[in-house]
Amino acid sequence: MVQSHSPQKPGDVVIEAPDATPWQVTAAVAASRSAQREWWAGSAAARAQALAGAAEVVADAADELTELVVREVGKPLGEARGEVARAVAILRYYSQQVFDPIGAVHEPSSSGLLYTRRYPHGVAGLITPWNFPIAIPLWKAAPALAFGNSVVLKPAPEATACAIRLVELLDTVLPDGLVTVLPGDAEPGSALVAEADVVSFTGSIEAGHSVAAAATERGIPVQAEMGGQNPAIVLPEADLDAAARQIASAAMGYAGQKCTATKRVIVVGNTAPFRNALVSAVEDMTNGDPAEAGTTVGPVISEAARTSVVDAAEDARRVGGTILTGGTTSGNDGWFVQPTVVEGVPSDHRLARQEVFGPICLLQSAADLDEAVRTANDVPHGLVAAVYTRDLTTALAAGDRLHAGMVKVNAPTAGVDYYLPFGGEKASSVGQREQGKAAQDFYTATKTITVAPG
Repeated sequence: MVQSHSPQKPGDVVIEAPDATPWQVTAAVAASRSAQREWWAGSAAARAQALAGAAEVVADAADELTELVVREVGKPLGEARGEVARAVAILRYYSQQVFDPIGAVHEPSSSGLLYTRRYPHGVAGLITPWNFPIAIPLWKAAPALAFGNSVVLKPAPEATACAIRLVELLDTVLPDGLVTVLPGDAEPGSALVAEADVVSFTGSIEAGHSVAAAATERGIPVQAEMGGQNPAIVLPEADLDAAARQIASAAMGYAGQKCTATKRVIVVGNTAPFRNALVSAVEDMTNGDPAEAGTTVGPVISEAARTSVVDAAEDARRVGGTILTGGTTSGNDGWFVQPTVVEGVPSDHRLARQEVFGPICLLQSAADLDEAVRTANDVPHGLVAAVYTRDLTTALAAGDRLHAGMVKVNAPTAGVDYYLPFGGEKASSVGQREQGKAAQDFYTATKTITVAPG
């Protein structure tokens, strides 16, 4: 049985739902495959109209969905509203992507007709995390549907209520069986990977590698996004106060529970001025009830997540590091921990090497840009990096040398444009990029067709 609890009020059970069994997954995929054939047999205009209708249904339910996101995953009210608005925009964007070219005509080597055309894979199995319980399912599902696939969604247990309600809304405008939700943890997820025709995953490194290996063994397309240990490099000529505010928000907003959150801040030269600005900016953030309009931090998702942050801070202190601010739980009833900034740990410490999914970041120093880039790159991940500078030459040089799927200049690591490719390097991602025009490449296969004269 899946039981989802509100992280700010752990006694509040948001939903209870039975785990989907492997045979239920098999049945769901079979029904989904039947619905997909009819969906693809229809016109592009019909798919566009259905997705536009889905956008309006989600928009009409924005207040309800926002409240549910706040309650179930503890996302601060402002960010929850933004997530739902983004979900609507994603559906509207892909309602028009259905009209993009799906092939090309080529010159034949002799005579006749030679062209390529894209076709949907069939059933898209989507395994999604809890931290963006509306936006991530839709940034996967919307392109899958736009290009003719059906969808079976296996959400994280902590976001079960959001996923079920989202699919209920989509069912009011989409054909029966086109989008299915399967509650549960690892077992239905594994069963879905064994049955689907294409798989998209977002979550932990361990689970992502398992999903990618299983899908690859079956010979089906797979993409897996698995987080980041994201650096922000601050150069001496940067606007330090503005950079500190942006980095504080990127590191601590939504309690640091974003794969694009800043986890390391690498200051070139004298660290003291920026250290003071960053600590002040972090301490100005409001850590409290996510339903309150002024809250920017909120709780972490679980007791285990809170323990992970506090343990990382304590371990930093044990090895000679300094806790510049935070490092302890707060006085609330739920899973709250103070936003934490740490300095002075060895380069092999977990805060320097591994993603701790919570409101904690490490302050590091570098003598020059070369050392800063080496430090930024010297981790297993490569999702997103930021550079703060007023010098264009420096910005371009850093952008070329940083090993990350996204590089931002004078902008926070947190945040993704849904109309551009999203994904990382090294351990951060497996497979093709998500979102934007890249989504068509992933959710379809190219067929080359030769027509010779009769």
